[in-house]
Amino acid sequence: MAISAALVKELRERTGAGMMECKKALTATDGDIETAAENMRREGLAKADKKAGRVAAEGRIAAATSTAKDAAVLVEVNCETDFVGKNEDFVAFANDLAALILEKQPMSAEEVNELHLAGQTVDERRREMTATLGEKIEVRRFARVEAVGGNLDVYSHGARIASVVAIEGGDESLARDLAMHVAASNPAFLSTEDVPEERRNAEKEMLMAQARDSGKPDDIIEKMVEGRLNKFLGEITLIGQPFVKDPDMTVGKLAADKNAKITAFARLEVGEGIEKKEEDFAAEVKKQAGASA
Repeated sequence: MAISAALVKELRERTGAGMMECKKALTATDGDIETAAENMRREGLAKADKKAGRVAAEGRIAAATSTAKDAAVLVEVNCETDFVGKNEDFVAFANDLAALILEKQPMSAEEVNELHLAGQTVDERRREMTATLGEKIEVRRFARVEAVGGNLDVYSHGARIASVVAIEGGDESLARDLAMHVAASNPAFLSTEDVPEERRNAEKEMLMAQARDSGKPDDIIEKMVEGRLNKFLGEITLIGQPFVKDPDMTVGKLAADKNAKITAFARLEVGEGIEKKEEDFAAEVKKQAGASA
């Protein structure tokens, strides 16, 4: 049967696929748009599964904050290129996902994939977007911070870095400044008490080895190491870091002066920790030239 342009347009709007692909699917089903759409969905999911092994290190960090400003969520959704990371559907998916996680309070990324979003699971929606956008889409991780009876604020630097800080006492302006600080300085821990013993010991052993090479007496070495270790702990903890707006003051001192206590924080950065494939274009050209020869 003849496939009308209106039918092709309808299927294209429903699936997001190309015009020729839609016409081919409708021809195969004699114009049955429901069957054509279902067939395309299955084929798309199969194609999406084949992209699972790709590296997705681009994307965006989406954020959602409760109306009462007592809880906030950051979520990292990845894709393969910055271009897709700015796609309207991708952005909407990430934003909707942040709001969904805030509401449902899942415990892991695996639980997130089983949540329902617009009549389908998050994983089904993710795989459909992979098929439609042609890149691997992945919900990598999320962080939730709560501020019961306190203040909380979120800071986003573009869509690549986002942070949230919760405090007791103080005010929203302080929470905002602290969130900006976390985004800029990337502390690993809240305070020295939160630094794992093995991390502390490993750093101390390294500092001891360096100090022994100086040939100084043991009592001097001990004091040298103690000072250097305290400096290291200050650099990696939020409380001990110099405040970005006033490096002469630590974040802990700033909070104390404002009669506030920092209770929790989180920071996510797109692609952090993902090993990206380095492209050697010169080698690729040589390889292709050799194959042609």
